[in-house]
Amino acid sequence: MTRAIADLGGTSRQSLATARAALDAALKAKSESEAAKFAAELFTALAALDASAPLRRALTDASRDAKDKVKLVNDLFAKSAGSAVSLLGELAGFKWSKPSDLGNAIEQLAIEAEATSANLSGELDRLEEELFSFSRVVASENDLLQALSSNKYSAEGKRVLVAKLFGGKVSPATSRMLGHLVSGLRGRNLEGTIAFYIKATAARRARMIANVKSAIALTEAQKEKLAATLAAKIGQPVRLNVEIDPSVIGGISIRFADELIDATIVNRLAEASRALAG
Repeated sequence: MTRAIADLGGTSRQSLATARAALDAALKAKSESEAAKFAAELFTALAALDASAPLRRALTDASRDAKDKVKLVNDLFAKSAGSAVSLLGELAGFKWSKPSDLGNAIEQLAIEAEATSANLSGELDRLEEELFSFSRVVASENDLLQALSSNKYSAEGKRVLVAKLFGGKVSPATSRMLGHLVSGLRGRNLEGTIAFYIKATAARRARMIANVKSAIALTEAQKEKLAATLAAKIGQPVRLNVEIDPSVIGGISIRFADELIDATIVNRLAEASRALAG
């Protein structure tokens, strides 16, 4: 059922890019718990889609009116995915190369939303490290691999097992992520699912990094001010990658989430850097 995001058709890749920007907007200024709730609601919607081929077709039928799709989403998910229902409606209005791609996109967004929760608590690094550690444990413990891969155990049973084994040793975000991971293989083997979650988490990290080119070296105070300015703009903590480039016009250039930051902000920051330098 599930393909890697890189294997999505061109139409679906374009829709996913738009969907990720919509996720950024939906998560703006949310708290850690609100982002975690948003992720859980997306995972709930994903489970419903995976369980119903007719629903997947209905929400990705290009000939169906977009308003009808939004109404269907509201009717189905208003109660179970309240804060995420607007985003789900947007996704239903996008074009997808095949019905299963909508579910693939929702899974990607759900993982990124959970990663945002970890970012808000200052534990995104820990989440990535613990997902990698989990992959190593699974690779070295054949009994655990078999138990989590077997159809003899229910999704809830697998959740309970990983909670018992890892719940007290990992961050809350990692614990929730592992629960979703082992109960939602979606046609993949366990190792492939872990790899997908690691890549999706890394993709979210990339969206939380601002790549800065500056004509002059920035002081720690300037970096802190810049990070705070960007965080206020997007409503999420931001990390800076700073590169010194004397050729930068205007003194400073900022690229965040594959977009050049608004020129007025760039100019203000450039003026501030020049003032601080002079």
